[in-house]
Amino acid sequence: MSARDSDYLGLDDQFCFAVYSTAHALNRAYKPLLDRLGVTYPQYLVLLALWGADGRSVGSLGEQLMLESSTLTPLLKRMEAAGLLKRERNPQDERQVTVRLTAKGRKLRDKAKAVPKSILGATGCDARTLGELRDHVTAVRDAILESVETA
Repeated sequence: MSARDSDYLGLDDQFCFAVYSTAHALNRAYKPLLDRLGVTYPQYLVLLALWGADGRSVGSLGEQLMLESSTLTPLLKRMEAAGLLKRERNPQDERQVTVRLTAKGRKLRDKAKAVPKSILGATGCDARTLGELRDHVTAVRDAILESVETA
């Protein structure tokens, strides 16, 4: 940081810009990989969550993905239309919707195994370094969320 930027308003001094521009770079790296799978990045995140724990409520899925129901529901509807998952109302509580992968959604997991390796290669980092970086960024995110929620 230069002396004239001591007010921390230089674009290159902004943590938020580093994260924002890195997210754009990541999206560019993911796009051709996910195009081969026939899914968008948000759909890929839903698949990752369901591959980890299938048969979940929309609420728990939204919580894990940090998405509001108003964003998640149309996304799930598109995925259901593509035959990747099934949404079912809970017979005991009609307000609750359970999301389950279809055979097509489960099968896509094998094709997706190449994605993390490709992204790792694109970063120029080894797995340990990238894992540590992920943990640091996640800790920053959690601290920010806690700060905002207590404000």
